[in-house]
Amino acid sequence: MGLWQTLFPSGLFTASFMQNAWLAGTAVAALSALVGFFVVLRGATFVAHAVPRASFAGAAGAVLAGGDTVLGLAIFSALSALGMAALGTRRDQGQTTALVLMAALGLGSLFLALGGAYAPEVYALLFGQIVGIGRMDVYAILGLLLLALAATALLYRPLLWSSVAPDVAEAKGVPRRRMEILFLLLVALAATAAVPIVGALLSFSLMVGPAAAAAYFGRSPGQALGIAVLIGILSIWLSLVFAYDTGLPVGFFVAAVTAVFYGLGRLWAHLWQIERGRGQVPV
Repeated sequence: MGLWQTLFPSGLFTASFMQNAWLAGTAVAALSALVGFFVVLRGATFVAHAVPRASFAGAAGAVLAGGDTVLGLAIFSALSALGMAALGTRRDQGQTTALVLMAALGLGSLFLALGGAYAPEVYALLFGQIVGIGRMDVYAILGLLLLALAATALLYRPLLWSSVAPDVAEAKGVPRRRMEILFLLLVALAATAAVPIVGALLSFSLMVGPAAAAAYFGRSPGQALGIAVLIGILSIWLSLVFAYDTGLPVGFFVAAVTAVFYGLGRLWAHLWQIERGRGQVPV
């Protein structure tokens, strides 16, 4: 068997569940990187870590109630984001985020205990599952991506200003509180789409990793945003190939691949600084 057949075995692109995974994974990667760009700018990586984990309580509650797990996940994502916005400001966001996360994890453990077992769909939402993506899930994720693209197109400049210079943005008439709420809802949107594929425990890596790496490659906000989306898509494509070949969770490979891209970004920035230093004329 040749290297090509080993890396790209039969069914990787032709099996219906893998076609769904390719479509949904690409959309999730683009959405997560888009939102992650603002996460990194705002220094809100703990929020990107907390919202997906908090949303897991909704999935566990939905299993207990006999409802749809993705719907429960979406509801808790939005509620946790709104709770973070209502209880704190950007200055004390860390404490507020931790409190909301603690409450959600406590509810999640209660729901699981009352349910009496770890249902397969709950396990899949913890660690991600490439074979569990149906065509209706693809349509839902594509809808979330279109919604996020529309919101970003409308809010790009005020959200950018409120992320890098909140005091200046407020002086220019950008409502800081409203931007904070909209940002948190965008994170909830990305978490709702990413958790079924990457899992609640590692979905934040798809939000933070590509955007953090792109910060070293891009020379402007627009460049960094585009590079983040590109790195996110490449990361999920490579992760899907590795997960299909090995049978290991796709979330593990997403975390590993995005970490490699981040390391390459740091190396690129270091080499660029060295090269720029050589080009300077001593005074």
